[in-house]
Amino acid sequence: MKRIIIISALLAFAAAGRAQVTSSNATEDAQQTVQLAMSNALEITFVAASSSTGSTVTLPFTSVSNFASGVTSSTQQLRVRSNKNFNVSVKASGSFFTVSDGNTTSTSTMPVSVLSLSVPNNNTGGYLGYGFSAYSYKALSASNATLIINGDNGGDQTFSIRYKANPGFAYPAGTYSTDVVFTATQR
Repeated sequence: MKRIIIISALLAFAAAGRAQVTSSNATEDAQQTVQLAMSNALEITFVAASSSTGSTVTLPFTSVSNFASGVTSSTQQLRVRSNKNFNVSVKASGSFFTVSDGNTTSTSTMPVSVLSLSVPNNNTGGYLGYGFSAYSYKALSASNATLIINGDNGGDQTFSIRYKANPGFAYPAGTYSTDVVFTATQR
């Protein structure tokens, strides 16, 4: 019986020794650095067109009342996506409208200042530049005017604009055009 107890004790001791060896497995680590090489990102687009080129805005002058008090456009929404805070400026592409009578296009004598702009919605986190408002219109020119100041970085910073044209009765019939340029600049 002593033999059985001694053999049992030796077997238990050996099993315990094996358990210690198997429970302390060796480990080793490997590591590497991952870098994100990010550049500055900036985009300004017209929401409806999903493009930096918006659709043509036509302001129809079809009555004497339109010529007397002007015509207002529907709201146009723009989106800025930027990884830094930003400003937005606006200008007309030239000092005068071009005019087409259906056959020829030429520079007219109508100044772009007959076209003005308001900002009925500003969801950029920034504030409006001097003279711009949700309730009144500021005349455009061929020089940049700061429209949005210190817009927040983000992927969905939007603002809406509305145009108003009031050329009066000084210009003959035709299709008068100008390009309005919005420029986003990171701060």
